[in-house]
Amino acid sequence: MTSLFDAFDLAGLKLANRIVMAPLTRNRSPRAVPLPMTARYYAQRASAGLIVTEGTAITRQGQGYADVPGLYTAEALAGWRTVTDAVHAQGGRIVVQLWHVGRVSHVSLQADGQAPVAPSAVQANGKTYVIGADGRGGFVPTSMPRALDAAELPGIVQDYRRAARAALDAGFDGVEIHAANGYLLDQFLRRGANRRSDAYGGAIDHRARLLLEVVDAVTTETGPGRTGIRLSPVTPSNDLSDPEPQPLFEYVARGLARHDMSYIHVIEGATGGDRDYRQGLQAFDYDALRAAYRDAGGRGAWMVNNGYDLDLAQQALASGRADLVAFGRPYISNPDLVRRLREGLPLADADRATFYGGGAEGYVDYPNVEGSIQPA
Repeated sequence: MTSLFDAFDLAGLKLANRIVMAPLTRNRSPRAVPLPMTARYYAQRASAGLIVTEGTAITRQGQGYADVPGLYTAEALAGWRTVTDAVHAQGGRIVVQLWHVGRVSHVSLQADGQAPVAPSAVQANGKTYVIGADGRGGFVPTSMPRALDAAELPGIVQDYRRAARAALDAGFDGVEIHAANGYLLDQFLRRGANRRSDAYGGAIDHRARLLLEVVDAVTTETGPGRTGIRLSPVTPSNDLSDPEPQPLFEYVARGLARHDMSYIHVIEGATGGDRDYRQGLQAFDYDALRAAYRDAGGRGAWMVNNGYDLDLAQQALASGRADLVAFGRPYISNPDLVRRLREGLPLADADRATFYGGGAEGYVDYPNVEGSIQPA
């Protein structure tokens, strides 16, 4: 029987187990530059079969939260090189999540105080994280976005391509395209944010066009089996919705099958919440989504996420519903999560007050099960 602790061949990348550390925004990269403690944070968690980094902006325009990292300056890339070197020194594998937040941003985070960009000028009913004049971080409503002109979209596709190349040059084992949780590519997909009437709006194939153009550009740049993608078919995160997610995401899955993807990372239900959350009249059929991808020839690994514990993860693997299982918040306070799950040890609780922003506290000071903090 397949176990969570079995090794796995991810398109030629050898993983020690099938446990994935999911992306976790921590807001500890001032000026979009990962700090030395970022390298320690990820190295502490390198026993995961695969680490997917926190969302990392492909450009200044793609920034939506204060003190999140980027891939668009020499300083940021040098910071990321220390991270990848540290993870590899511990025997780990790490990919970076390519992020453009679209409308989920604030004018204070954009160059020259410009409006964030979106498929349509529809403001998200949500909040983002900024640093105030007093130097303290906090959540504020997102700003009103402007609609992207169709002539701008090829440039955004190339921004993803350049970021993917920069990531590989910084030592990452691959990239994950963030097309979930209400950010730019997800905004184009779903009708709650996309009110366009051109070639990038309206019918499903039009709304999926930008995502598939990005996938084509990134996979061409990275080469075979080095690109994954994250999808969240029904999550309401960042005020996003679609009345008919099943045909939309099955179309996307079939489109992804035409590319040599490393994996498909699917958030089941509402991100960080109800696994049975639905949009539209019917419950979303995740088995049908996977079947659409496989029937169209897709060979990438199938990664599941959202509320998994050891028993649910083992069931998903044993049934063939998944090849890999991603764990998010447990990794904040359990750097040795793999060992704790394998040996049935209790999980440490996390301090929610230190999730976003700050320094070492609540970031690199969680001990392993013996009480020590590694690496030293």
